[in-house]
Amino acid sequence: MGVVNVTPDSFSDGGRYHSTENAIKHAKTLIAEGADILDIGGESTRPGSTSVSVDEELNRTIPVLEALSELDIPLSIDTSKPEVMQQAITVGASMVNDVNALRAHGAMSAVANHGHVSICLMHMQGAPQNMQENPKYTNIVLEVYDFLQERINASKAAGISQQRLIIDPGFGFGKTLQHNLELLRHLDHFKDLGIPILAGLSRKSMLGTITGNKVDHRTYESVASALLAVIKGARIVRVHDVKATKEALAIYNALHHENI
Repeated sequence: MGVVNVTPDSFSDGGRYHSTENAIKHAKTLIAEGADILDIGGESTRPGSTSVSVDEELNRTIPVLEALSELDIPLSIDTSKPEVMQQAITVGASMVNDVNALRAHGAMSAVANHGHVSICLMHMQGAPQNMQENPKYTNIVLEVYDFLQERINASKAAGISQQRLIIDPGFGFGKTLQHNLELLRHLDHFKDLGIPILAGLSRKSMLGTITGNKVDHRTYESVASALLAVIKGARIVRVHDVKATKEALAIYNALHHENI
C-alpha cells in the first residue's frame, strides 16, 4: 500500500504532495514502483496534529481520487469522517482506512451498505492530538487484540461481513517504543482474529528512536520493519518507499517460494 498524503503537515513528507497535481504525480510514481493499493489521506494523524473540517478534507482528497479512479489500481481513503467516506466511495474508493475503527457517529452506516468496499479497523489509544503524551497499557498485545475483536464484532453486527475487514494494530498511535516493539514481536498473535493484518511502520518515530535518523532518512529501517511485519503475518504493508520494499519482499518470496 503506497502512501499519498494530500496534507500540508504530513510527518513523512512535509507537505510535498499537498497540491492535487503533485499528489497525482506522486501516486503515478508509486504505481510505477509497484504499489498494489494507494492510500489517499487529506488529514494528518501525526502526534499533535489538529483536525480539519469536512470540506477541507474533501477538497484535498476528492479531486485526487477522481483522477486516480481512471487508473487500474485499488484506491483507499484514509479518513475517520463518514461524509468523506461516502463521497470517496462515490468517486471510486474501494477501501476505507479508518484510524478510529468506525467509532465516529455515522461511520458504520456510511460503509455498511457498500458491499464491495473493504474497511481497515485500526487501534489507537487517545486521539492524534494527545495520543503520545503518556500511553499506558497493562498488556499491550491483549488490550489491542481485545479492542480489535470488539470492533470486528461491532462491524459484523452492523451488517459488515468479515470478508470485508482488515485489522491494523496501530503502530505509533498511542504507543511507546517498547509498546510498538512488543506489538511487532507478537504480531502473529493477531492472526487468531481471522482477519488480514495491515502494518504501518514506514518512517515512524519508533524507527528514528532506534537508529537516530530523521524522518526523511529512514528508508532502510522502514524496509526492514515492513519485511519483519510480513514474516510475522502482515498481509498488507503501508509504506512510503514502495520500490525498496517490493524488492526486499521479492527476495523473501523467492527464498520461500511464496507470493506475498
